Amino acid sequence: MKRLLLCALALLLAPVLAHAQAWPTKPVKLIVPFPAGGGTDAFARPLAAALSQQTGQQFYIDNRGGAGGTIGADAAAKSPSDGYTFLVGAVHHTIAESVYAKLPYSLSKDLVPVTLVSIVPNVVVLHPKVPINSIKELIDYAKANPNKLNYASAGNGTSHHLAPEMFKVMTSVQINHVPYKGAGPAMQDLVAGQVDLMFDGMGSSAPQIRGGKLKPLAVTTPTRSPAFPDVPTMREAGVPGYEVTTWYALWAPAGTPADVIVKLQQEVAKAMQRPEIRDVWAAQGAGAGGNSPEEFAAFVKAETAKWAKVVKETGVRID
Repeated sequence: MKRLLLCALALLLAPVLAHAQAWPTKPVKLIVPFPAGGGTDAFARPLAAALSQQTGQQFYIDNRGGAGGTIGADAAAKSPSDGYTFLVGAVHHTIAESVYAKLPYSLSKDLVPVTLVSIVPNVVVLHPKVPINSIKELIDYAKANPNKLNYASAGNGTSHHLAPEMFKVMTSVQINHVPYKGAGPAMQDLVAGQVDLMFDGMGSSAPQIRGGKLKPLAVTTPTRSPAFPDVPTMREAGVPGYEVTTWYALWAPAGTPADVIVKLQQEVAKAMQRPEIRDVWAAQGAGAGGNSPEEFAAFVKAETAKWAKVVKETGVRID
């Protein structure tokens, strides 16, 4: 009897195990809900290349920018749950849950957490023409010249928007918001001097800082970034209690087979050990991802609650 039960169980599990071992058998789409050239792209593209090499199937990027990342997220949520479409989302999607009056999808119901890809500091960067060289000077200048400085963001409701709004509340300054359709276009205008500053994720700012096209004032993490050890933290710069991080992650459409989600998480964790991935992440001061779907789900829940509080404190709301 015991042998019969074991045989029956093996027969039941065989299709599941075969599915997990076979996946992927065709190209896999990774929807990046922002235009090319932004922070999400900076991590999604090297990861896609690593996953392609590991699995023998192409992982390709589909950029779907607009509405603070919610257009791409909605496209992913409405995609077939066959294990061949995933969302490379970001912290912005936990913010959207409370900042938008209505979303065409539900992060908790229509998308399933897979794993973190990376966690990076935010950094306050200015165009070199702006006569400000520290956070104290930024605060003093903004108080003496209310609404004269313009900050760029990746769009309404993104962390690039909420982070400076949080800064405004904590320092009692007034600076103008200029939203873009993604961090890439925002960064282009910042480097060109069309706007003055940005509270950006290190992923897209690091190359510009190293190239001398932007000057960093502070990172928004509790400790300094190993990638830029000379840049002070916000606490060191005079704004204690200010802490913001940007992160990128993978979600799957609800209904995606659980074994495929686990297999993708395992492949991401494996990719995090590759020298070329370690080098890219280190150059941007990024922490590696690859945690379990359960761990990532708990992280998303905590981040959603944290940003709901910031939305309430800043009064930012998008109808």
